[in-house]
Amino acid sequence: MSEDRSTLARTLAILELFDETRLEWTPEQMIETLGYSRPTLYRYLKTLREAGLLTSLPGAGFTLGPKVVEMDFLLRKSDPITLGAQPHLDHLAETYPCTALLTRWYGGRILCVASECRTTSASSYPRGRPMPLARGAISRAIMAWLPRRQALPLIEANMSDLTEIGLGTTREDIQKSLREIRRSGVAVARGEVTRGVVGIAAPIFDSAQAPIAVICATTPSELLNDTAEAALCDDIRDAATRITSALQDRRAGTDAAPSSAETAETH
Repeated sequence: MSEDRSTLARTLAILELFDETRLEWTPEQMIETLGYSRPTLYRYLKTLREAGLLTSLPGAGFTLGPKVVEMDFLLRKSDPITLGAQPHLDHLAETYPCTALLTRWYGGRILCVASECRTTSASSYPRGRPMPLARGAISRAIMAWLPRRQALPLIEANMSDLTEIGLGTTREDIQKSLREIRRSGVAVARGEVTRGVVGIAAPIFDSAQAPIAVICATTPSELLNDTAEAALCDDIRDAATRITSALQDRRAGTDAAPSSAETAETH
């Protein structure tokens, strides 16, 4: 079993190579980066290519394959967070001159998974593009609600960015700023990711009350007066609360549902 896990991890490491800075890899580049032997690498590549996760053309390197697109389609159809957030994204985009976004927090990354926009104010980080970890309202809506043992390493790893945006010059100062954000229930950032754009964000929680996603609206600062900003903050907080409640209700319903074996025993 341990060997199977090791093989899986080494295979997945090949997929992790692909990012915005390098979209195509040759086997030689993979060998140099990962340190795999040629026979081992080609065995993994064969598996990934047959699964449709990678593809290649004669004389070219490997790129991500069509299975990724198929899985993305299935994700959009099945993810309860995305499905639950969509009506709220629609409402925000229709009510305010903004881009409404749903982002997911996973493996130390923040990723936009859905967005709606009814104006020309498009986000600099469209669906699928990882976002900055220590800048903007979305990152703070994660960091402010993380348990201390998870937040401290992030603070220490991103001290320079957090200091530059004005959260504080020491770890204690930054923790205090994050606590204030937590008390307000919403994070607001001005021009930190895109100049002249205000971001307002609130976290969505799992059943253990850990932040797993964020709903956010970004809008040009000149289109947002104090009254509109207060209303938008209220709507963002309300949307996050409603999505969280729906997820918890769904989980409670799943836990309460009898298993097929239990159902069979009662008949």
